[in-house]
Amino acid sequence: MPFVIGPAWLSSTVRRRKNEFMNPSAVVELLRLLDDAQIEVWLDGGWGVDALLGVETRPHQDVDIIARVSDTEKLRDILRGKGFVIQPGGTPSNFVFADSSGREVDVHAVTFDENGNGVYRMAGGQDWIYPAAGFGGQGTVSNVPVRCLSPEAQVLCHAHGYPPTKKDIEDMERLRARFGVELPAHLRRAVGSS
Repeated sequence: MPFVIGPAWLSSTVRRRKNEFMNPSAVVELLRLLDDAQIEVWLDGGWGVDALLGVETRPHQDVDIIARVSDTEKLRDILRGKGFVIQPGGTPSNFVFADSSGREVDVHAVTFDENGNGVYRMAGGQDWIYPAAGFGGQGTVSNVPVRCLSPEAQVLCHAHGYPPTKKDIEDMERLRARFGVELPAHLRRAVGSS
């Protein structure tokens, strides 16, 4: 059996089951790896919500991160070096890497304009604007401070682009309960539902 230094999810020498979840220690190790490489990222999606809440509320197969366009080649090289493989169907500003266990890193690359807004180029060529204030979110994963989108930015991202799933609505309800953010009607649980 090979000797492995560091978390098992980073090592391509460890055999794993398919469809393992991206657990808190894996998220922290990924963020430390990127921080050591001077790549600044912000958590988005499910782990972004859980970081804001300071607790893992559900299992996550992936971690969504926002990074600068200028850091994407370096980020890609680091992930490849840790056994991650780019998945088909991505764009220059949105791509997914997966390891042999099925855990995924979903990258959204932005450029920052003169006002600090994150400009994300969508597949159809339109620009989606992350408001500058949205990059001020602070959270924790396993008691480790992390950068993440603010609660308001999380709601904005979940309110547009795709029909919300049950877990999206539950995530948004948790943010509303903790931070008092306003939710559009389609992100609210129906009264009386569980």
